[in-house]
Amino acid sequence: MKRTVLSATGKDAERFLQDLVSNEIETMGQEAVYAALLTPQGKYLFDFFVLRDGAGFWLDVAADRAAALTQRLMMYRLRADVVIADSGVAVRQGIGERPETGRVVADPRDPDMGWRAYGDEAPSPDLTETRVRLGVPETGIELIADETYILEAGFERLNGVSFKKGCYVGQEVTARMKHKTELRKGLVRVRVSEPVAVGTPVMAASVEIGTLYSNVGGYGLAHLRLDRVNDDMRAGGAAISLV
Repeated sequence: MKRTVLSATGKDAERFLQDLVSNEIETMGQEAVYAALLTPQGKYLFDFFVLRDGAGFWLDVAADRAAALTQRLMMYRLRADVVIADSGVAVRQGIGERPETGRVVADPRDPDMGWRAYGDEAPSPDLTETRVRLGVPETGIELIADETYILEAGFERLNGVSFKKGCYVGQEVTARMKHKTELRKGLVRVRVSEPVAVGTPVMAASVEIGTLYSNVGGYGLAHLRLDRVNDDMRAGGAAISLV
């Protein structure tokens, strides 16, 4: 998926991001941090990687969401000294041997997701099979704006949310889901007997219990009603079972 790296600069950039996004910004070092921007109702809008860049920050976001993220951030800017712009920095990702040029950081979601390299213009391999195996959701596929809740999508496991920082947009709902309820729905890894179109409903007997998204190599990611999971699940013509 093509990426855009936005820059956030200005003397208020650190506090501005700290007050908005789901993860810690003020205490981050030079490695990448995975975070989300939510609606006030706690629903997912954007996910991105944050890196320090001198006195400012880079926001590594899906290219087709960059303009909307910029617009949303500017809505919150008010009188803060913050400028959001396209940095022009190229980014690619990979697994295995790290590039020798550019700025290279580990993918913070899972060690097996490899690295992300900034400043080196080159194509990225298709890592769909890797992220499905690891249970890592993708922007616009498993992560759906105004619909997904980040805890149901596994953001705690993926190091994408802090429960120790102060308030941020959507924090109250996210904290309540963490501390006061048991999740009834969630993104889970499943075995898939044959390839199925992304978005195919998952049925348990005659009851729809969720949706199958990315699936490749006999495995997939499905958002399911966890209390309805059983041994007789299907998506289209494929048999589905929990990993």
